[in-house]
Order: sequence, then structure tokens, then C-alpha cells
Amino acid sequence: MLGETARAAGYRLIVREEVGSTMEEARRALHQGEPGKLWIVARSQNAGRGRHGRQWGSPPGNLYTSLLLTDPCEPALAPQLGFVAGLALHDAAATVLGPAADRLKLKWPNDLLLGGAKTSGLLLEGESRAGRFDVILGCGVNIVSCPSDTPYPVTFLKAEAPQASVEAVLSALGEAWTKRFAVWAQPGGFGPTRAAWLERAAFLGETITIRLPEGPLNGRFAGIDPTGRLQLETDGGSRLIDAGDLFFGTPA
Repeated sequence: MLGETARAAGYRLIVREEVGSTMEEARRALHQGEPGKLWIVARSQNAGRGRHGRQWGSPPGNLYTSLLLTDPCEPALAPQLGFVAGLALHDAAATVLGPAADRLKLKWPNDLLLGGAKTSGLLLEGESRAGRFDVILGCGVNIVSCPSDTPYPVTFLKAEAPQASVEAVLSALGEAWTKRFAVWAQPGGFGPTRAAWLERAAFLGETITIRLPEGPLNGRFAGIDPTGRLQLETDGGSRLIDAGDLFFGTPA
């Protein structure tokens, strides 16, 4: 299911029928000496999770995968890989969707939206061990179904593209990641990565709310800075946000 470009770059694939989570499978492989550039895919998960430990429903038919990268960068640069992965997700979904691709947007920091509804999410975790920094990128894509109990709109790819499948999305994702990562890995590579991400950004220039540990913060989404932090223009001045949950509009 990996394309020619990904295989030529040394990426490999393991497919499991069911796991707790692909993130934990990748971590287990790492601790067993796995050299990296490994995609792990599960047909279903019984303990999938998203950001902040949230449960991620994992019925069969959707894509559940994690990419293990050993020593890809310095720890300070690791958050940038989330933007690389977001672009790869956008590319892959666009390949599968065809004419409906113009309805795709990237929501800071880690979601893919289709028509304003979430269809995919990313999870990035790093681990320092033995003098090395490793990264696991987790990805879930709603292909044939989506949850019904979310506080935000959700959708799935087959609603727009009946031909969408796990195999098609994974193959396109592997190719897109390989190409986007190669651009990012060049000196100054976050510059074109950042520009490409902003071209696809949801809510850019609009009023948003960022949920922070200390409470919600409202302002205009002005972009992302050269390190990937969200730039928020508030009544009290400019703020740079490292992490938080983004919601469209200002709550009543």
C-alpha cells in the first residue's frame, strides 16, 4: 500500500488487524530497536487516543496509522513536523477527493477539515532516549464513518468521494509525506512548509477562540510565526500561542 516514492526513500509498512493503538505499537517497536521510517496501520483500534489523552473511536473502515521516525530532528524543531504531516494529509485527501478537494482546509494545529467539518486528526509525540530524539506521528482519517457525539462538526471522505478507501488514502499519504518531509528537511525548509500550510489554513484572518489552560482567548487569527506558533491579534495586543484548541468565532 506504500507507493514507489515512499519505498524508494526507505519507508516500510506493517499492517495489523487490531491493536490497542498504533501509537503504542510504534512505541513498542521503537523500544525493541526499530530503526524508523515505519508506518504502522491497524484495521481497527480498541484503545485509540487523540490529543490530551482523549479517546479516538476506531471502527473498521477508517485509517488508523502511526509513523515512527528515529532521530529526525532536534527536539525544538519537532512541532514543525505537525505542519508537514498536515500538508501531507491535505495532499492525500485531495488526491482521493478529486473535484471536492477545494473544500479541504487545515485547522491549527492538527486537524483536516472538509467543508468545515473535521475528517482527520494528528497526534505528535516525541521521546528522548539514549542521546537521541525520536518522533511518533499518529493519524486517524474518517473514510467510511465518523462519530456522532462530538462538540464540533465531523464528516468522512466517502460522503464526498465514494471511491475513497483505506488503501487509496494510505498510498497517497505515504507519497505525500515523503515529498513534504524532503522539502522540510532542506536548510530553511520550514519557510516553504509554512507558506504552503497558510495557503490551506482554515479561519485565517477571522475571529477565533483559543481554549487555553487559563481560559478562552479571543482574537483574529493572523497566521503562524516562523516557528509554527499561532499569531493571535487580541484587544490587548499580539499573542503567540504554542498549543491550544482552536474554535471558530467568539463564544456567546
